[in-house]
Amino acid sequence: MPKMEIELKKEVREELIESIKRYFWSARDEEMTRLGAELLLDFIVNEIGPYLYNRGIEDSYKYMNERIEDLLGLEKRPR
Repeated sequence: MPKMEIELKKEVREELIESIKRYFWSARDEEMTRLGAELLLDFIVNEIGPYLYNRGIEDSYKYMNERIEDLLGLEKRPR
């Protein structure tokens, strides 16, 4: 799968980096450096992110098709 250019807002990126560091501390009892957390975040965004993004697109497509079917059920039939 080709890599996506996903750009995170600075505030979101900072929050995710801190979240990764907290996870490593609480779940693995390891301290992760900021650089390590940044590299892991980049890996997740570039390698795993496209699969999650595509799944979101598929779910949205399915949901919208179901709503369109509902809409067609409201059609008035000519007498």
